[in-house]
Amino acid sequence: MFNAVTIVGVGLIGGSFSLALKNLGLTKKVIGVSRTKSSADKALGLGLIDEAMSLEDAVRNSDLIYVAIPVDTTIPVMKQIMDLVTDKQIVVDAGSTKSVLCASLKDHPMRHRFVATHPMWGTEYSGPEAAVQDAFTGRTCVICEKEKSDPVIVDIIENVYRQLGMRLSYMDADSHDMHAAYVSHISHITSFALANTVLEKEKEEDAIFELAGGGFESTVRLAKSNPAMWVPIFMQNKEHVLDVLNEHISQLRKFKSCLEKENFEYLQELIEQANKIRRIIK
Repeated sequence: MFNAVTIVGVGLIGGSFSLALKNLGLTKKVIGVSRTKSSADKALGLGLIDEAMSLEDAVRNSDLIYVAIPVDTTIPVMKQIMDLVTDKQIVVDAGSTKSVLCASLKDHPMRHRFVATHPMWGTEYSGPEAAVQDAFTGRTCVICEKEKSDPVIVDIIENVYRQLGMRLSYMDADSHDMHAAYVSHISHITSFALANTVLEKEKEEDAIFELAGGGFESTVRLAKSNPAMWVPIFMQNKEHVLDVLNEHISQLRKFKSCLEKENFEYLQELIEQANKIRRIIK
């Protein structure tokens, strides 16, 4: 059990992580650090945190500091935190990109007290009110650059994530960012683009509401995601996102060509090829 855990960014991920720690009895106290007073007040009101503090005070009073904020603000905040921590504290992040962050901290004298992680879960919602119970159960958490962290604290964090019900996977930072682009980041771009396509072509909002079926709803669900979170992710992971985006555009062109040329035999082949995803995702 931790005496006190600080959550920097008590939103969807940070708030859900706090709920999990509290439910499992893994900490005596949760301290919240929020960008705005209104966010801190919401987190307090929802019982996600026990107290709100400034970053400096929170770090000084915590055993574990868990950072779950947009990736562009993570780097300067992490540098502040790493300058404050001692060899008795643990720092963990939950960001969706890893290469830029890990590179920025590689020469920090306290790098060994940091564990780079990415719990692969999320929804289209944000803020303290988006936090949910049992969010991480059955999901995968990626741990990057494990060898650069103190083995003792890696064991502690691995145990925490396992108690949350997560599977663990290990990658270097660049491999993580590449795979995240393929299975997460492109899904969001596709959803944003599809939503814009429909909003551009279908001017009748009532028609969208009335006729949109389950397939459309599930495909554009991610289009409701917060741009303040996703623009920095796309910026930091630009090269990998461009790579997968180019392939995605190529695949779309194949479908377009089939329809233009009435090549329905090849269209069926494309769909049958896509059906093979059933072997991986049930």
